[in-house]
Amino acid sequence: MLTGGPLDVLTGDYLAELTMLILGRDRAKDPARGYATTFLRQLEDTLGLAMERGVRLVTNAGGLNPAGLADAIRELADRLGIECRVAHVEGDDLLGARDWGPGVVTANAYLGGAGIAACLRGGADVVVTGRVTDAALVTGPAAAYFGWAADDWDALAGAVVAGHILECGTQATGGNYSFFAEHDVRRPGFPLAEIQPDGSSVITKHPHTGGAVTVGTVTAQLLYETAGARYPGPDVTARLDSVRLTQDGPDRVRVHGVRGEAPPRTLKTGLTRLGGHRNEVVFVLTGLDIEAKAALVRDQMEGAMSKRRPAEVRWTLSRTDHPDAAVQEEASALLRLVVRDRDPAAVGRVISGAAVELALASYPGFHVTAPPGKGSPYGVFEAVETPADTVPHTAVLPDSTRLSVPPAPTTPAAGGPVDVPPLPPPLPPGPTRRAPLGAVAGARSGDKGGSANIGVWARGADAWRWLAHTLTVDRLRELLPETAALNVTRHPLPRLRALNFVVDGLLGEGVAAQARFDPQAKAVGEWLRSRHLDIPEVLL
Repeated sequence: MLTGGPLDVLTGDYLAELTMLILGRDRAKDPARGYATTFLRQLEDTLGLAMERGVRLVTNAGGLNPAGLADAIRELADRLGIECRVAHVEGDDLLGARDWGPGVVTANAYLGGAGIAACLRGGADVVVTGRVTDAALVTGPAAAYFGWAADDWDALAGAVVAGHILECGTQATGGNYSFFAEHDVRRPGFPLAEIQPDGSSVITKHPHTGGAVTVGTVTAQLLYETAGARYPGPDVTARLDSVRLTQDGPDRVRVHGVRGEAPPRTLKTGLTRLGGHRNEVVFVLTGLDIEAKAALVRDQMEGAMSKRRPAEVRWTLSRTDHPDAAVQEEASALLRLVVRDRDPAAVGRVISGAAVELALASYPGFHVTAPPGKGSPYGVFEAVETPADTVPHTAVLPDSTRLSVPPAPTTPAAGGPVDVPPLPPPLPPGPTRRAPLGAVAGARSGDKGGSANIGVWARGADAWRWLAHTLTVDRLRELLPETAALNVTRHPLPRLRALNFVVDGLLGEGVAAQARFDPQAKAVGEWLRSRHLDIPEVLL
């Protein structure tokens, strides 16, 4: 990014929900830790180049200890002989603010970009934050550069959308893209946003880098880990139903028309805690009588657990086997046992020992994918709301001046009903053919705590007419039976020719709990695209 072309600001997003738990456990071992040390290693080779080229660096790698990382950057700059003004943002860490309940390891409010903007206005070359929203890494620099007021809702909303598109790096330039075969995505370049004074932007990438920037790649990322028409944040509530995308030349997509509203009066606060201990054994079942083999080993393991049954026991049989397979692995199915309990003894040797002892006394061809272990702790993520005016958002400038950052202004009208643009008329009746949904639609899925989102978009106007009236909540539940008993909400986004589904509870207590085979719902969208239904032939 530093050598490929001109930049004003380079951002780095290091914090995911699971990362906070990992950093919390690091801090518990050593109070001086709690930040992403990988950022420091990257700066060894790049800090001098960034300062030479006048590129400011903004990162949330400070994690739970932004002041500690800021000091470490100053020490690094001194050692390398580089003049560098470092500032940081703090106040998000609310662990000691109140009693959050037993087992809570971290409690961090999601701050906006106003503290970052204050640091940049104060002359910082490098700004380190703790937990901020991913988009704040872009809204802060944009607000500082253009001098936006705290209630320039539309401009801020445009920057939020740009920040959301950039936040997952090469996912906006062809990485993890449904139609990856249409582009060379072996080494996609990182995206960048050319932001304008009104908040509109062009998403592009440096010349001669891999991947592609198209309306499709940008749509995919725009739908990632979002919900309805309103995308609330600490700076502004961005209206995703207002976003317009236009191809503005090769590898250039213009993002415009974004409307903003006042943010909520509360800040999302992420809590991570140790939920208990888990263990997992995956039995490989090969060849004939798969169901009977699964029943046998399941009955044997259940007997071994009868004296001290873990609080949660989950069995999943994945029929990955094929009849008359020419490759042994293709003849095999996987039976997964996952157990959880607050007591490590309940999921330790009693489980792994029983599995090992069955090696010569169970179904023919017995083996497992990995030696059973003693179990490991798992985490739980929970989001709660905290009044914004109770969070001590503070910008610490390069000269150590501390500036209190007030919460964004709100209005009584914020959060009213959304006027969704009307859906197009359905396609007229005609011949259909059984085919996978992915033949006419792309998808991108992800996690938000224990919920999953599945964004689905059509590739053309006629495909959108069909998709909008066909892919209902009931049809989604039919196509994805795992969602049948869960609460599913559908959010149409007509300007993007997209539908966004939120499936509550699909991921249990979040990624750290590893409640299912795909704990972050990364591939749920591709599962949906692989499902067959009757599609009009005119679309195929």
